[in-house]
Amino acid sequence: MSSDSLLYEVALGLLPGVGDLLTRQLISYCGSAKAVFTTPKGKLLKIPGIGPTFVQNFNPTPALQQAETTIKLAEEQQVQLLFYTNPAYPNRLKHLADAPCLLFYKGNVDLNHSKMVSIVGTRQATDYGRRITEKIVTDLQKHQPVIVSGLAYGIDILAHRAAVAAGLPTLGIMASGPDIIYPAVHRKTAEKMLENGGLITENTFGTKPDAPRFPARNRIIAGLGDCTIIVEAAIKGGALITADIAHSYNRDVMAVPGNIDNAVSEGCNFLIKTNKAAIYTELRDLEELLNWDNALAPSTAKFSKASLYNVEEFEPDEWQIIKLLLSMKEELIDNIAWKVQIPVSRLASVLLGLEFKGVVKSLPGKKYALV
Repeated sequence: MSSDSLLYEVALGLLPGVGDLLTRQLISYCGSAKAVFTTPKGKLLKIPGIGPTFVQNFNPTPALQQAETTIKLAEEQQVQLLFYTNPAYPNRLKHLADAPCLLFYKGNVDLNHSKMVSIVGTRQATDYGRRITEKIVTDLQKHQPVIVSGLAYGIDILAHRAAVAAGLPTLGIMASGPDIIYPAVHRKTAEKMLENGGLITENTFGTKPDAPRFPARNRIIAGLGDCTIIVEAAIKGGALITADIAHSYNRDVMAVPGNIDNAVSEGCNFLIKTNKAAIYTELRDLEELLNWDNALAPSTAKFSKASLYNVEEFEPDEWQIIKLLLSMKEELIDNIAWKVQIPVSRLASVLLGLEFKGVVKSLPGKKYALV
C-alpha cells in the first residue's frame, strides 16, 4: 500500500463528524479514501448519511496535516497503521459494523491466526480465578491459539502472563494510545508480549485511557475471539459488557462457574443460568463448542455450506458476496459493499449477475439474500 493511500485513510477518520460507520459508507460510494477527498461536493451530498452541514464544513487540510504527524510517529515507534481494507487487518473485525476502521498495532503475530480465544474477568481476581485462568491457558497449548485480553488488573493480566509462560502468542487490547501502557505496572509484561504477540488500540498517539474508552475497547476483545471466556466477574462490570457484545456479534461465550456466595462469581453464574454463556469446566467444553475436536477449523466449519457452490463458476467478487450471505439470512446493499469491499457503483451489477444466475434474490428495503 502506498504511503499516499495511507495518508488519506488516516485523515478520513480525522474529519469532523466522520466515525467508523460513515467512513465505510464514504469509501463504499467513492471507491477509496483518497477519492473521498476529491469527490465533488454535489456528489458527496447524494451519499446516504452525508448532509449539507458536512459538505459545507468539509476542509481536508487540518486532517491531512494531522495524518502526516500520525504516520511519522508510527514509523518512529514501529507501530503499524492498519486500515480496514489492509489485508493484514483482522478479518474477524472486518465484517462488524462498529469495528474500528483504523487500528494501531505493534507486534509480530498474525492477526488472522486460525484460532483466537479472548479471556476476560474481574480486576479483583481470587486465588481460584488465578488458578483457573492459568489452567485454561496451559490446557490450550495443544491448539496454539492467540490469547486476547485487555491488559487490565486481575484476570486480564493473568491471562497474558499465563500465555507468555506457556509460549502462546497473546494480544493486549488497549484503551489508550499505542504509546501509553496502562496500567503502567504492566509495562514489563507488555514488552514481553511484543516478542510473541502484540498490542492493539484504535486510539491515536497520546490518548489517555479515559473511562468511556474501556467499553469501546471491549468490543475489539469480543470481536477478535472465536470465543470469549469469562473467568470471574461481578454482576455488573466490563466482563459482562464484553460478553453482551460477543453475543451481538454472534460469537460464542463461555463462563467458569464459581461459588454462589462470592461476588466475583455472580456474573459468571448469571450468564450460565440465563443461557447467555456455555459452561466451561474443562478444555473439552471449548473444543466441542468450537469444533476444535475434529478436522475442521472453526472458520472452515462455519462456512461448510460453501461446499454447495462451485467456486470455479463465480468471479472473485461474486464469491465474496456468496460467502458473506452464507453467514447471514439477508443484508443491506450498503453493508454488503463495505463488508466485501466492492464500491456501490459496481456492486449493483455484480448482484444483478448473481440474480441472473439464480444465486441471490433482492428483497424489500434494498436487501439481498441467497435463493
